[in-house]
Amino acid sequence: MVAERQAGPRRKARRRPADSKRPSRRIGPARAGRILDILELAHPEARCALDHRNPYELVVATILSAQCTDARVNLVTPDLFRRYPTPDALAAAQPEQVEPLIRSTGFFRSKAASLIGFARGIVERHDGRVPATLEGLVRLPGIGRKTANVVLGHAFRTAEGIAVDTHVLRVAVRLGLARDGDAEKVEAELMALLPRRRWTRASDLLIFHGRKLCGARRPACADCPVFHACQWPSRQAFATHVLAPAASPRRGGR
Repeated sequence: MVAERQAGPRRKARRRPADSKRPSRRIGPARAGRILDILELAHPEARCALDHRNPYELVVATILSAQCTDARVNLVTPDLFRRYPTPDALAAAQPEQVEPLIRSTGFFRSKAASLIGFARGIVERHDGRVPATLEGLVRLPGIGRKTANVVLGHAFRTAEGIAVDTHVLRVAVRLGLARDGDAEKVEAELMALLPRRRWTRASDLLIFHGRKLCGARRPACADCPVFHACQWPSRQAFATHVLAPAASPRRGGR
């Protein structure tokens, strides 16, 4: 006979803390579509915030927006476009001529090199016209996938991908639209989850939601229209204001 095991003391099940870093579960296309519908109703004003009149101006503005606010870029570009209204004009410029005009956007030396390289690239390879394909855009200096997707979606009304910036990355992961990872992985997950016709709009909505409510440090979870769908473990704490600001130090005295 097999001896029976003696029952030992029961171990108490460990409760998972509310703010644990468990990975988000990806949701399905139908639920993702409903989330976008809600965001559309909540943020009808969401749009590309970079002022532009043509594809050339949008490329320039998007390059300048790296590590800089769109509002600051919009203050800089009017003077820049008056000085260099066409790719041919910018292609003929020297870095020391462009740098003072864009200094306030940060990283102005590398941005000036990217702007001039981009302009020379389309003058030499595309007769001064911004290419309307992802492949053509990413081969130009200063243009990566994010910039290319912004330009295609808003200047050419076509979608070959989804522009993923820090806001899209953060909000998509919190909502379970994508798993935590780098921008290209999140873009691939969103493309597989959403219909192509919603790719550009999805990026606009997620960016706007990230700026207005779903901030990195102090998200306004109590005001979030998609709170019920959010998978971020800390959402309840922020919604109920559990995470209060740190107390200010006491002043000395009698």
